Amino acid sequence: MNEADALDIARTAVWTVIAATGPAVGAAMFVGLIIALFQALTQIQEMTLTFIPKIVVIFILVAMTGPYIGSQIFSLTELVYGRIEYGF
Repeated sequence: MNEADALDIARTAVWTVIAATGPAVGAAMFVGLIIALFQALTQIQEMTLTFIPKIVVIFILVAMTGPYIGSQIFSLTELVYGRIEYGF
């Protein structure tokens, strides 16, 4: 294993993390933006108003995109184990 192989695995791992967490982070940002706009318009400054909808949306989105997240992690695992098995 040389530096290029290690860099390739690290780059693939980073992209896998971005692809797996992207939908949940994007949804949390969108919900946070909508709630922040609502709070600015109504001047309601309740702390739980920002957290609870984000948590609910993230749980729902992770439940819906679970197979996609699992397939991303599985493909990374196959890649790493394949390189271990057959050598770099």
